[in-house]
This record gives sequence, C-alpha cells and structure tokens, in this order.
Amino acid sequence: MLPLKDDIPSYKKPVVTTLLIGMNVLVFLYQFSLGPGVEGFVLKYGAIPYKITHLAKVAHYTTFPLPLTLFTAMFLHGGFLHLLGNMLYLWIFGDNVEDRLGRFKFILLYLISGLAASFSHILTSPKSTVPMIGASGAIAGVLGAYMVAFPYARILTVVFFGFFARIIRVPAFFVLGFWFILQLIYAIPSLGVQNAGGVAFFAHIGGFLAGILLFYVLR
Repeated sequence: MLPLKDDIPSYKKPVVTTLLIGMNVLVFLYQFSLGPGVEGFVLKYGAIPYKITHLAKVAHYTTFPLPLTLFTAMFLHGGFLHLLGNMLYLWIFGDNVEDRLGRFKFILLYLISGLAASFSHILTSPKSTVPMIGASGAIAGVLGAYMVAFPYARILTVVFFGFFARIIRVPAFFVLGFWFILQLIYAIPSLGVQNAGGVAFFAHIGGFLAGILLFYVLR
C-alpha cells in the first residue's frame, strides 16, 4: 500500500514539517554534490552501532562527537528513493500531528522518536559497523502518533494486486497498522545479523512505539 494523502485539514501552516522536509532535501543535495566523497561523509555523520556501544574505545579515532551522530544520521539518506519515500510520509502525516501537538511538542516527538528508533536498532545490532542513516525512525514516531490521534481518518491509498493497482480510501488505523505489522515480519529474520545493509526494521518499530507513547505524554 502506498498512501497519497489524508482527509484531515490542517488549521495552521505546518511550519516545522515543512522545515524538516527542507532540511532533509538540502542535506541530500549536499551529499549528492560530494560525489565519491559521500562515503566518508556518511561514515562520519551516520550513526554506527559499534561506535556508539564502544564509545570510550573508539572516541579518540573520530573528529566528530559520536553521540551527536544519533541526530545527524536522521538527516542523511542513502538515495533519492529513500529520501522521497520518507518525505512523502512526513508530508502526509506530519502536518496533522504538528497541528494537534503544536510546533514545539512536535519537534520533541520527532527528535525523541528518532533517538528511540536509533537505540532500538543499536540494541538489536550492537556490533554492526554499517552506518544507520535516514529519517524513517523519527517519521515512524509521527506515524504512531497519527494512528492514535486520527485512527479513522481516510487515507487515499494505492493498493497493489499483483500487476494491478487501485486507488481507494482506507482508515488510517488499517494503513498504519498494516505498515507496523510488516515491520515486525521483516524485523524478525534480521535478529542476530550484525552487518547486513538495507532497512533497519527495528528502528521503525522503536520509533513507532515511541511516537504512540510520546503523543499521550505530550498532548
């Protein structure tokens, strides 16, 4: 399923959501401009589980504070489709959560969900040396908050049936609940695999659950 838009109007301009999208796009454009140097950039500013869990042992080898990579990693992306998918979800669901919580609390939810996502991945892959990058963990927190805030919102969604597709309106709790179940299904086989690349599914799970909890706390 691919969500396209929801039917919940925003009563205020989604300033924070727009700024977050702008920051992610600008950082990606900078990454793209680096050419072959992008690999070193990602290694420096991405969150590497092994370095985080062995902070004292490797800190003297780095030129950037390792704890800060938990934040900088949220604004890095591995490719255009990675960025596009994340920003689509943030644009669809972020404005309404920002509207409900207010701008400052929305920033808190976004960043804390991102940290929860990072720690969820680190706890399940503490020895991984693959950089963890992307806004998807933080955005998963936004999805969790949206699901409990607007469970019956209608989401215009592309549903694929093999080679065929149909656009229908689906309740938010079904779209986002289905998304979360998929993360669980894909995450289980990755347990114990330390250096596999690809999607950090446990980060999505941690961010989503953190977003649900934070929404109840912050509202």
